[in-house]
Amino acid sequence: MKKIIFILLLLIPVYCDLLCAQSAKSVSILGDSYSTFEGFIPEGNYCWYNLNPDKDHTDVEAVTQTWWHKFIKENGYKLEKNNSFSGATICNTGYEKADYSDRSFITRMKDLGSPDIIYIFGGTNDSWANSPIGDYKYENQTAEELYSFRPAMSYLLSHMKDYYPNVEIIFMMNTELKPEISESINEICNHYDIPILELKDIHKQSGHPSVAGMSQISEQVKAFMNQYK
Repeated sequence: MKKIIFILLLLIPVYCDLLCAQSAKSVSILGDSYSTFEGFIPEGNYCWYNLNPDKDHTDVEAVTQTWWHKFIKENGYKLEKNNSFSGATICNTGYEKADYSDRSFITRMKDLGSPDIIYIFGGTNDSWANSPIGDYKYENQTAEELYSFRPAMSYLLSHMKDYYPNVEIIFMMNTELKPEISESINEICNHYDIPILELKDIHKQSGHPSVAGMSQISEQVKAFMNQYK
């Protein structure tokens, strides 16, 4: 009898670990270069952060230094899928008015697995690329209208809410965006009741988060989630 009790006591930590692993919420990211890292995004997606970085562009050299990896590891979550694509716009218009429908957020939005939480971290390239702003339109967007930011942003959120029922969807808004982009994000997220994590004072190198900036983003996500809960 004593032997059985001893064995059961040894197994308790194992069962606790299994229960914790099963109860950990899963996280998916729909993002751009800020959330990329070599080997952790779908094959074929362009990547900004990698194992052999150009030190003139970034000091991030390990996946453990990225905002999403730090946040997930340090706060008891697990990664479902990171579908980030460097340079991607939310709408279908990219840099130099190129057609980005092969990589836009609205193209990739249904390839996020089955997470408990989705972080949408975008709008930066729409701002930098001077993508057309367009009009606010919350339904029946035409294919042509999806080449403009506001209709595409509405299309993104409305379809994601339908495609991922009972999933927490949070929009992360970068610093230093064009006013019409940040204003549009606020307006459209409020329309769909999507919470916005508005980032503040992020240290950047070549326009992208440095190691310090990644830590700042991770801490701001943690603080937001604590308040959000």
